[in-house]
Amino acid sequence: MAREKLETYVLEGLDCASCVARIEDALRREGVEDVSVSFATGRILLPPDQVERAQSIIDRVEPGVAIVRGHTRSEADAEAATPTHHPEQVRARGQEEDEVVRGRRLVELVASGLLFAVGIAFNRVLHATPYAVAEYATLLMAYLLAGRRVIRAAVVNARRGQLFDENFLMTIATLGAIAIHELPEAVAVMLFFSVGEFFQALAVARSRRSIRALMEIRPDYANVRRGGETRRVSPETVGAGEEIVVRPGERIPLDGEIVEGSSFVDTSALTGESVPRPVGIGDNVLAGMVNTRGLLVVRVTRPFAESSVAKILALVEEAAARKAPTERFITTFSRYYTPAVVLGALALAVIPPLVVPGAQFGDWLRRALVLLVISCPCALVVSIPLGYFGGIGGASRRGVLVKGGNYLDALAKLDTVVWDKTGTLTRGVFRVVEVTSFGGYSRDQVLELAAHAETFSNHPIAAPILEAYGRPVNTTAVSDYEEVAGHGVRARVGGRLVLAGNERLMRREGVPYEGTDRVGTIVHLAVDGRPAGRIVIADEPKPDAAEAIRALRGLGVRRQVMLTGDDRTVAGRVAQSLGLDEVYANLLPEEKVAAVERIDRERRERGGRRRGALAFVGDGINDAPVLTRADVGVAMGGLGSDAAIEAADVVIMDDSPLRLADAVTLARATRRVILQNVAFALGVKAVFVRLGAAGVANMWEAVFADVGVSLLAILNATRILRVSGRGGSEGNLRKDRLAGAAAPAGPA
Repeated sequence: MAREKLETYVLEGLDCASCVARIEDALRREGVEDVSVSFATGRILLPPDQVERAQSIIDRVEPGVAIVRGHTRSEADAEAATPTHHPEQVRARGQEEDEVVRGRRLVELVASGLLFAVGIAFNRVLHATPYAVAEYATLLMAYLLAGRRVIRAAVVNARRGQLFDENFLMTIATLGAIAIHELPEAVAVMLFFSVGEFFQALAVARSRRSIRALMEIRPDYANVRRGGETRRVSPETVGAGEEIVVRPGERIPLDGEIVEGSSFVDTSALTGESVPRPVGIGDNVLAGMVNTRGLLVVRVTRPFAESSVAKILALVEEAAARKAPTERFITTFSRYYTPAVVLGALALAVIPPLVVPGAQFGDWLRRALVLLVISCPCALVVSIPLGYFGGIGGASRRGVLVKGGNYLDALAKLDTVVWDKTGTLTRGVFRVVEVTSFGGYSRDQVLELAAHAETFSNHPIAAPILEAYGRPVNTTAVSDYEEVAGHGVRARVGGRLVLAGNERLMRREGVPYEGTDRVGTIVHLAVDGRPAGRIVIADEPKPDAAEAIRALRGLGVRRQVMLTGDDRTVAGRVAQSLGLDEVYANLLPEEKVAAVERIDRERRERGGRRRGALAFVGDGINDAPVLTRADVGVAMGGLGSDAAIEAADVVIMDDSPLRLADAVTLARATRRVILQNVAFALGVKAVFVRLGAAGVANMWEAVFADVGVSLLAILNATRILRVSGRGGSEGNLRKDRLAGAAAPAGPA
């Protein structure tokens, strides 16, 4: 099923990591293939016509977890400013109830802790008296207060045949401890496990709030002019062509063109740039920008569903569906890891007393119970998806849309970047950058003569010359106009013979000329057979293009190549000025695909086993085939291009090549944190499994190996979310740091 047919819904009651794998497995086993569940965001992505069926399956697998639909607001809802459409806003209505539930849980844990302290303090006294029953009453009350939810979940899951989860493991381990008269240890395990789960829930809730902050760019209402009055309505109800009023401090709700007023708009939510930019009549503005000063009247150019902010939200929400290999591996690993440890614990409890002389069943049972406590894989199941989503959210705040964790992984391994030229490394707009005069002519005279000579030309270089001249051309002064194909034009201007063209035209007409090292298209001007001047027309490189190439080189990207359909001489000069390694010029779109395949083949041959990744960066319209061919397709200017969003894996929203270096840096930070969590969690568990099997580790150490590792891994994953919240200023600091660290680029 096509991705665009999927929709995102909120899953209320999704409060455990292992629930996600069970829900996904059950849905896919019963034929709902296009489904993805994210614990980090509390969302499910699935086809709209499968919602009811999915809910019935979830009811069997995880009772209490509900799919929450969004619904379109009426105008009355919007006028009352009660946004209810977006699933995240629907979920927000239950946040207060969640706070109450957490408050009650905290009271239970505090009460359990106090009873546990009393039981421990008077344990020996009570145990030696006829009132020993008081010891059991106190500690069992503490056990039930701390663990009643865990025990209930274990019983419910066991009835459905789902034995190998953290609730079952903790319940069996603690009941076993009670059976061997280790009541204080049983209470301690359940209490600390429940406290750990409580703080884990707080950490995940905080992470989800950080992710929701990214979604706040969604506008709640639009002030539309209808019937001579301004009404507050839902953005979804406003059509193209209608006019909306945006007051100072309001978020622009839809894409459009300003027809009245001027102001400064804050674009940081879309592009990551912290400096507001000026706008006025005729300028285009995008949904999600914030009007900071004057009153604006905007004519809507696209409905909300096609607006920039809707695309951003859809991409960020759906990114969780494209899981990275590490994320998929951990999900599969936990599915087999926990049953294997349970069977290992059973063997540890039964086999040694049968085969080892003098082995006591109670001792080996205690070791097996410790092993059960250690085996819970929560640290991996929770922290790794959370880390990937943090990386995606952080990139979005810097103006880079990454469509999934798999593309973050590819960016982290980037070793080759192939750049398109026009519109990617250069501005894509030709203009006059230099005018040189000879033989007594002034700069203005050279421009005037060239503009008159080119006034009837359809060649692309004529327009920038006429624009630079900036005045009406007296066409009656032009006669005997002739266009010389591949050379230039000749015409009489005011009775004088004017030649305007390239070096070939000058040589053909026997006119001496002077060359230049300036990058661009050179138009030589001659009057009556004598040189009069020279005009340089260029598509200038973007201000940060060279810095982006240096930054990527400093990040270890070994090879950077430029592909273009432009002239080889012009392309070579641009490549040399930017410090690129190679350039391929005069290419048709299909030839660009062949060039990328050749570069990729050479990269694999040179590197042996394919370890790195290749990215192609283009404008996303004519380059769609090669964007799809690359390991990572990166589109520039994606906000205005549907083709870019469809074809590319990564979309840079402000046309800045330097954003790619930001994205690579963030992807590597994400990858580093995730590998840290994997190594830490598996390493600690491996150590404690051995210690537990050898009888060295007790229940207290087992609790740390489970709960402590989970909390530390989650807190480590949330570091990515904290970095992503610093916005454009953090990105600018990173740019400065990268530029300073980058090695100087060699000539092409």
